Amino acid sequence: MNVLIVKLSAIGDVIHALPVSYAIKETFPETRVTWAVEPPARELLEGNPYIDEILLFEKKKFKSFGGFLVNFGPLRNKLRAGRFDVALDLQGLGKSAALAFFSGATRRFGTCNMREMSDKISRPVRGPHAEGHIVERYLDVARAIGCRVETVKFPLAVSEKDEQIAKTLLVRGGVPEGAAYAALAIGANWPNKRWPASSYAALCDWLYEEKIIPVLVGGGAVDEGIAADVMAKTEIPPVELIGKTSLKQLAAVLRSARFAVGGDTGPVHLAAGLSIPTIMLMGPTDANRNGPYGQPRNAIEIQRPCRWCWKRACPKGIDCLASISLQAVKEKIETVLSEGGKSS
Repeated sequence: MNVLIVKLSAIGDVIHALPVSYAIKETFPETRVTWAVEPPARELLEGNPYIDEILLFEKKKFKSFGGFLVNFGPLRNKLRAGRFDVALDLQGLGKSAALAFFSGATRRFGTCNMREMSDKISRPVRGPHAEGHIVERYLDVARAIGCRVETVKFPLAVSEKDEQIAKTLLVRGGVPEGAAYAALAIGANWPNKRWPASSYAALCDWLYEEKIIPVLVGGGAVDEGIAADVMAKTEIPPVELIGKTSLKQLAAVLRSARFAVGGDTGPVHLAAGLSIPTIMLMGPTDANRNGPYGQPRNAIEIQRPCRWCWKRACPKGIDCLASISLQAVKEKIETVLSEGGKSS
């Protein structure tokens, strides 16, 4: 059997879908699994022993009419060459529906919340976890093709070279080998998923008092700007690794952290997937669907009645996560540490 997984982006979403590749191979070891993905998330799939081929979808090449004419044929030929029996559209959008359709797969399945008419191409699967965490919703799609899901595994291959680079970056940044540190993912694509820089700065100062070194992680110009703001407000600047790691190197940094703190964003979901104690600060999205997988108690949600609005920017002009107090985060960290790093 040849299976095409279509999960193109974003980083956190691709991380959430990783257990599907494991579930397929665990149930059907001889199945050939191909994963269609956009360039930014490709690294997460490289070296995955449960994926046989990565099919790169470069969306920007299809934005113009001329680009579409030039690139559509070669992409369609790559899809047809896969001779797919099954396509799993875990994106549920128009672009992913097109890939599923042109794959030639006679059996096409999608998630329970498909959009942009993608449900006309692939059959939406409303499984037993349709109202649960997004990881389980994706796994319901795998269950629909007969996969048994006895273990939820997030396969992520990190090389020894990446491990060593991560260690070097930490030491050079100010984390002595063996020292306790926490990873703080200070940014997020949505403005209202970000805890204020002043709050992160206060958290950094408290962590130093607790003999835990704060390490800022993330990437991109927005995160760099937030990091500069955080560092300007701290008594002792935290270690700053924004944009200095690849995704695999970031995974290596997270693996050795005592815990991670951040909003609903890729690095935080990566930490949860690696089974690192993960404290997620949430407002516009809900913990039931998007919280740290396997660690529901470690989500801190705002208490406003407008929470879970799923809007990228607050229409009321409220700094969404500002109502989450430093004290609440400190108490959650203390609970996590008292449990020996274990979470429910």
